[in-house]
Amino acid sequence: MQPLPPPCPPRAMAPWSPSHTRPPCANDSPASASLPECSRRRAVTHPRPRDRTDCGIMAAIPLYSTMLHANTAANRRIGIALICLTTLLFSVLDATGKWLVQSLPVFQVVFMRFGVHAVLFSLVLLPQMREARWGNPRLQLLRGLMLGTMTLFNFAALQYLQLAETGAIQFSVPILIALFSAWWLGEHLDARRWAAVALGFVGVLCIIRPGSQAFHPAIFFSVLNAILYASFNIMTRHMAGSEDSRVTQLISAWIACLMVAPLAIPVWTAPESSFEWGLFVVMGLCGGMGHWVMAKAHRYASAAVLGPYLYQQILYMIAWGWLLFGQVPDSAVVLGACIVVGSGLYLLWREFRHAGVDEA
Repeated sequence: MQPLPPPCPPRAMAPWSPSHTRPPCANDSPASASLPECSRRRAVTHPRPRDRTDCGIMAAIPLYSTMLHANTAANRRIGIALICLTTLLFSVLDATGKWLVQSLPVFQVVFMRFGVHAVLFSLVLLPQMREARWGNPRLQLLRGLMLGTMTLFNFAALQYLQLAETGAIQFSVPILIALFSAWWLGEHLDARRWAAVALGFVGVLCIIRPGSQAFHPAIFFSVLNAILYASFNIMTRHMAGSEDSRVTQLISAWIACLMVAPLAIPVWTAPESSFEWGLFVVMGLCGGMGHWVMAKAHRYASAAVLGPYLYQQILYMIAWGWLLFGQVPDSAVVLGACIVVGSGLYLLWREFRHAGVDEA
């Protein structure tokens, strides 16, 4: 069987008449030329329907770039390794932030986190951005403000809460996005996904424990951070198709830095040692590198492959809490974290299955 010929180049439309037939194409092979016109039309390929993996719960997976490499097992392994590195970098960011807010004002720590990020990445990225697309300035501004605000909420919570607690609440983001998709975007959730959403909120309540002695008001900062993070991820995926990822990362860092600067300067406290200055650098590098490595991971593997591996960050958070602060989560936090992570993974699995994504 001969291979199908490539489609003919487009031609200007001519008025239809009963005797109208398609003019012969130079690419027509003898076999295809002998076929009726209707059969040759069936051989023309059409684009596949738009992949649903950027809708609904899949918006919980930040997307900074699209795949540029072939979908092979080797490339998927590279993408998985990069996303594992991303979760480690983000856990180090939170651990250093928690260490610093024990002795320095939250506004100052957040300012330095974005200041180091913005300056270092300006030195690296600006020479490469002469022809970059600057995109929609309003969306860039809003994204930067959201990034700065949710980091303030996260570091304010880390002053008083364990890393495991804030990490577990943050992983309620897929559950929140499923809820937002149903309420705001009109997306249909079947009974099983509604049950997963409800179960996820039960897990959050296990962590928060309202009315008990273990409850701390700072938990609300962590909840607000999760709500903003869900909206932030939806916006990032919306911008990924039209905005240059380098521009998005750099502008967001500068906007967040400038937003916090008026709050940080009045409360500035000189760090007591070079060790704290070093932690500022580590924190800024981990924040910037985490987003950059995540963008690289999405070039090697799809969001369907990478999504479940993001949840290993909670293990790093527990480990840093124990090693650096001597904090071990109690049974209620562990139970709540397991419920939240399980609900999120189930929602991701249902979405992948519904979208027909092959994770093999």
